Amino acid sequence: MRLWVGLGNPEPGMLRNRHNIGFMAIDTIAQNYGFSPWRQRFKGVTAEGVVGGGRILALKPLTYMNASGESVQAAAAFYKLEPGAITAFHDELDLAPGKVRVKRDGGAAGHNGLRSMDRILGTPDYWRVRLGIGHPGSKQRVLGHVLNDFSKADQEWLLPFLGAVAQAAPLLVQDKPEEFMTRVALLSRQDG
Repeated sequence: MRLWVGLGNPEPGMLRNRHNIGFMAIDTIAQNYGFSPWRQRFKGVTAEGVVGGGRILALKPLTYMNASGESVQAAAAFYKLEPGAITAFHDELDLAPGKVRVKRDGGAAGHNGLRSMDRILGTPDYWRVRLGIGHPGSKQRVLGHVLNDFSKADQEWLLPFLGAVAQAAPLLVQDKPEEFMTRVALLSRQDG
């Protein structure tokens, strides 16, 4: 079993925030692969399904971003999962909108959800699917940028991008992150 975590904030008014793209990605994957209905467990909501022949537990922590690690640790401990079986889907300021990067290990780069996971899991040795939301240009505008909703113009790239992440997800199960990134780029390419 693998634990795929979408990072976000559970407040209904925040559901369309850029910071919640991790939730959006996990929702799209769960919908596309016919996961079980969501149910409350592990300080979050979970759904189970199969992607590319691999059993996946999808998790959306309801602890708010800054305490995401509590939910992730509870689920990982229950299923006795090693950090390498965990993948966090999260927003990434340092990537252009609609770009994706996958890496294992590394720093939190100021991301409070990753920082919480690192602290509570005791290691940064898990997979990260970094979902680009773009940088607003100045450090002073970052908080407003991530905590504001995607704009109408963003929908042109966002929906195809989330669909591409879901469609390419079997490559993550097959431990082929480079192929996953290439596939997402091809599937979500905007011609124009």
